[in-house]
Parts: sequence; structure tokens; C-alpha cells
Amino acid sequence: MNEDFLHKKLQERSDQHALRRLRLPDGKTDFYSNDYLGIVRHRLLPPPGPGLAAGSTGSRLLAGNYPLIEETERELAAFHGAEAALIFNSGYDANTGLLSCLPQRGDTVVYDSLSHASIRDGIRLGFAQSFSFRHNDVDDLQKRLAAIPAGGNIFVVTESVFSMDGDEAPLQAIAALCHQYGAGLIVDEAHATGVVGEKGEGLVQQLGLENACLARVHTFGKAVGCHGALVAGSASLRDYLINFCRPFIFSTALPETAVHAIRESYRLFPGLHDARRRLQSLIRRWQQATLPFETLPSDTPIQGIIVPGNEAVKKLAARLQDNQLDVRPILYPTVPRGKERLRIILHAFNTENELDRLLQLLSA
Repeated sequence: MNEDFLHKKLQERSDQHALRRLRLPDGKTDFYSNDYLGIVRHRLLPPPGPGLAAGSTGSRLLAGNYPLIEETERELAAFHGAEAALIFNSGYDANTGLLSCLPQRGDTVVYDSLSHASIRDGIRLGFAQSFSFRHNDVDDLQKRLAAIPAGGNIFVVTESVFSMDGDEAPLQAIAALCHQYGAGLIVDEAHATGVVGEKGEGLVQQLGLENACLARVHTFGKAVGCHGALVAGSASLRDYLINFCRPFIFSTALPETAVHAIRESYRLFPGLHDARRRLQSLIRRWQQATLPFETLPSDTPIQGIIVPGNEAVKKLAARLQDNQLDVRPILYPTVPRGKERLRIILHAFNTENELDRLLQLLSA
């Protein structure tokens, strides 16, 4: 086959100053990773013990099920105040699997307009009709819900902490609307897990809304410092996913080594109170600064600086890189045109001097 069509698309992306390339870490100060608590940086998880398998040899419904993964699911369900939980290979798998199989033809999904790509892809793979509501706009959500005709189930989907803006969803108001309209609430807690709440349990539990949610997705690749995800909910939901969720049914299960790391992290990160306090101190220090850019309001480790235009934001990121600060630009089409940004990630291991250096360079 002639590959000219590949070269054409790549050239178009290059012309937009948006061509993605893989990079290796090079020792600069980390203001970009999702290792919020430093579990990976400080190698806080013990190595897998002897006798743990590096492969699972099949899907959970065939050869890939084993006692450790079911024990871990029970422990994590209890930690998150849920009746049951089901482990997935990634947050992307969990969202695409859940949202492609749960809503059916004749149902309606209403999702926040800034929802993660995995949420959008899951909805797209299903057969339900779907509508977005304006980001964190409860009034717009209510208008959407009021306009849905009777018949069919309704699902409302949001993130608790948004991955690109760093702001929190108004979950109490959204949960109240879901109760009013009989909708099932699904919350992606990826960027809240480990960080939000006294023990890092997430925003839903911090607000006491566990019973208001049909499903919650907690991922392990951010603050938890591992890989994979879980869907927390009822035992019936778990059974449903085992029977109808294609990414779960047809994927080789995570091996014992991976699940051991997840279990150990869940025994570790709830006690990292000092790390969460240091992180909050850095967030407050950031919020007190005055910068010559539009900044996005956020009380979380994710801080956004709007620098319109791919070329402009890449140039600013390069200047920070030249000063040994690893900050990555977020380009169109990952974010809307005109909303290109630096996505600053604060960590418990960042020092005040490092943060002050970053603020100084951004103010220059």
C-alpha cells in the first residue's frame, strides 16, 4: 500500500505546529507528570515479592482470574465506600467499557463538555443518544435533562477534577439534579484519587455522595503511582460489566505483579497526609502569584496558563525547558483553538524555590 496518505496527515499536523513526538525524561524539574504525591519518584512501593506472576495468561473469564485480584477488588471497594469494584487495565479501558455497554439504544447520556477523550469515545461506541452540557454549568445541565422525553434511562457523566483545567465539578448540585430527574450519575475520579479527601479517597466521598453515584471510575496511573483502574458501584453493576463490557471480557487481565503494586499503594497513600499538606501549600503559593497570563481557577495540583496559539505556547514551554523546568504545552486539537495552554502540575516533592523559579520565569 502507498503510504502517501500517512505523510499527508503528518505534514498537516506539522503545519499546525501540533505534531506529537515521544520524549524521554532528562532530569529537569518535574512540573508535568501526574505523580502528585511522589510515589513513583521516591520509589515508595516495595518490589513485587517472589512467586508473583508477570503475566496473567488470559482474560478474567478464562485463565486470567486469581485470588489476589479479587481480594484487591474487595479491599478497594471497601476503601471507596462501594458494594463492589471491578479492576480494568487502564482508565481509558474503564471509561470506554463502562460507557459503551451501560447506556442502551433509547437511553440518553448527558456529559460535561470538557469530559476526557475516553469518556467521549465510550459514549461514541455505544448506541444511546448523547448531549453535552456547558462545563460545570448546572443550569445548562438542568435544561438538557428537562428536554429529554420520557422513556429510556438517563445517565449524567462528569469528572470530579478536570484533567486539563484542574477545576472541580459541582457534584452536590449535579447529584441533586440526577435525583430529581431519575438519572444515573457517573463520575471519573482519575485526578482526585489519592489527592482529594483526608485519605485521598476522592471528591465523591469527601462530599458524602457515594450513594448518589451509579458508578465511579478511579484510575491508578496518577497519584496512586501504578497502572490500571477500577469501576466502583453495586454488585449488580459489577456482574453486568463482567457479562457485557467488551474491553473487560476480551482483554488479558493485569498480572499479579501489577495488582500487587495497586494493593500496596492503596495501603500506602491514605497515610501520606504530610505529602497532601505540602501539595496544598504549593497550590496556595501558586494562587497568590500574579502572572501576565490568563490563569484557570483551580484548587488542585493542575494549574493552567492560557497561551493562545500552538506556536506561542510551544515557544514559552521551550524557554522554561531551557531553564531546566519541565513544563509541557497542551496544543490544539487536544484543547480548543485559542485555549492552548501550559499545564503546570504541582507535586508534593516540588520545593518552594523551584516553584518560585517557575513563577519568576513566567513573569519575566
